[in-house]
Amino acid sequence: MTDLDYNPHKELDLENRKRRLVFRAWHRGIKELDLIFGNFIEANLDQFTDADCHWFESIFEEQDQEILDWITKDENVPEKFQGEMMSRLQKLDFMKLRAR
Repeated sequence: MTDLDYNPHKELDLENRKRRLVFRAWHRGIKELDLIFGNFIEANLDQFTDADCHWFESIFEEQDQEILDWITKDENVPEKFQGEMMSRLQKLDFMKLRAR
C-alpha cells in the first residue's frame, strides 16, 4: 500500500469531501498555506474529481513548512505529490491571493 492509498475520507461522498477540503484549506496552521490552498481550492473546487480530493487530503497530512517549500521553492517535492496539481499550485501569483 502506498501513501496515496491511505484514504480516511473514502466513505464520504464527493460533495462532502469538497466541503471538508475548503475548511481544511483555510485552517492549515500557517497563514501562507491558508492563502495558497484556500484560494486555489475555492477557485477550482467545481472541477475537482475524487482523485483531486484524495491528492489534497494526502498532502494535508504533511508538515506545513515542507508543503510551503514544495510550492514556493520547488524543493524536494516527493514523487507522490509531483504532477499537474503541484505545478498549478507553484504557478500561482501569490500577490493576487486574497485573505478570507
